[in-house]
Amino acid sequence: MSTRIVCFGELLLRLGAPGRQLLLQSPTFDVHFGGAEANVAVSLALFGHDAAMVSTVPEGALGAAAAGELRRHGVDARRVATGAGRMGLYYLINGAIHRPSEVLYDRAGSAFANADPRTYDWDRLLAGAHWLHLSGVTPALGAAAAAATQHAAEAATRLGVRVSFDGNYRSKLWESWDGQPAQRLRALLAHCELLFASDRDIGVILGEGAREPAPIERIAAAAARAFAAFPRLQTMATTLRTQRSVDHHALSAVLVDRAGNMQLTPEYEVAPIVDRIGTGDAFAAGVLHGLISGLGTAQALHFGLGAACLKHSIPGDFNRVGVGDVEAFVADRGFHVRR
Repeated sequence: MSTRIVCFGELLLRLGAPGRQLLLQSPTFDVHFGGAEANVAVSLALFGHDAAMVSTVPEGALGAAAAGELRRHGVDARRVATGAGRMGLYYLINGAIHRPSEVLYDRAGSAFANADPRTYDWDRLLAGAHWLHLSGVTPALGAAAAAATQHAAEAATRLGVRVSFDGNYRSKLWESWDGQPAQRLRALLAHCELLFASDRDIGVILGEGAREPAPIERIAAAAARAFAAFPRLQTMATTLRTQRSVDHHALSAVLVDRAGNMQLTPEYEVAPIVDRIGTGDAFAAGVLHGLISGLGTAQALHFGLGAACLKHSIPGDFNRVGVGDVEAFVADRGFHVRR
């Protein structure tokens, strides 16, 4: 546990309609804690890393429970502060057959969104850290959260902490305020070494999406544009998803480095899907684990995809699997009961 990774973002309470019901079709919710960066922190802790979360939650039972859930999975939650405001929420309506799933955000006025960016002492918060993991969700929450994310990235660069960034573009959040997402995301990516992003993300950030007909060609072209725009960037990775139905997807992954080398994984059929939420975070955590652990880029990418595939089988935001589970998947050890 010699590698310390600090994750910065909002802890959320997820309220899901049970099973495949519509919202409030029955007066109950399935409740989980989550959040993009928290999902990564939990996965990394379960993979054996020194993972820490920096966030702000409301005072009281909800905030305490959120921080406690992180601690339960081995995440260092000592840097989760309390502040004025409410708990950030989102509602999940699971899709079925031809009806897609839907997420409804209720995050305005949360303690995290309201937190003064000057309250984060990044020299102290990043002390001893090797990596800082951020995502595009956080700056989408408003001016204060965007400033805090930028301050974190700038401090990491100054302190020699490597920055990992997941694009996670959320149009519903950006559209709620005049956030100028392309400009703000470009400023963040200037500090990024490892980027999780698709060609669509690069199109949002740099303008004009890729025109190449094949997905792999679009990723290669988008990566070339990103490397040209951001000198610190060394690696870009993304999953490729084919949706055969709401419950049946095919998943593979691709990684491109600054030298133009490309790694591809096999494609896996993922069905029936139990819970898709958090699969991208599971992928990011898996790739980070692989690179930190000294795996080659091909092995790290395959490990990340394996983590993402397994997350589809687990309810809730967190990917509750360990290294051995992912290694068994990648090694294709079958479905025998482990005794």
